[in-house]
This record gives sequence, structure tokens and C-alpha cells, in this order.
Amino acid sequence: MSESHTTTDHKKIKKWVDERGGAPATVKETGKGGHAGILRIDFGPKEEGLEEISWEEFFKKFDETHLQFLYQDKTKDGKLSRFHKFVSGDKT
Repeated sequence: MSESHTTTDHKKIKKWVDERGGAPATVKETGKGGHAGILRIDFGPKEEGLEEISWEEFFKKFDETHLQFLYQDKTKDGKLSRFHKFVSGDKT
């Protein structure tokens, strides 16, 4: 059975993404005033609707919006998983 985890640790997130050949990105047209919009991880080939951003910009937006990174290390058959999503970290 595959297991998912949640983290806000920048080093863990970057390591997970780097191990899978991904890059931090934002959805074009969603940013305002030069700031990142909706966050994504782009694994390529490069998607038309995404714009690559720096890790610094990515984590600034990540922290400002109180997100958590939900991810899976391995698929249920033991292969490297790319499953992830951003979830609200607010406890309301």
C-alpha cells in the first residue's frame, strides 16, 4: 500500500521535486504585481500554461498562503511517485 505524507519543510519539498526532475512553477495569468500566482510543480515537458519560477519565489508564496505539501514517495508497486498536491495548512 502506498503512503502519503504532508510537510511544510522547504528542504524536503525541494529534495522530493529535484529527485523527480521537477521545477517550481506558477500558472501564467494568475500572478499579480510580479508575484507568483497558483503554484505548481512542472515535471516537463514544459506546459504552455506554466511559468518556471525560483525556489525563493515559490516558497515565499507557499508560506504566505499557509500551504502544506501532500506527497507520496513510492507508488503501491514500489516505483518513484510524482503524486503531490498543495493543501491548506489553515486549521479552521
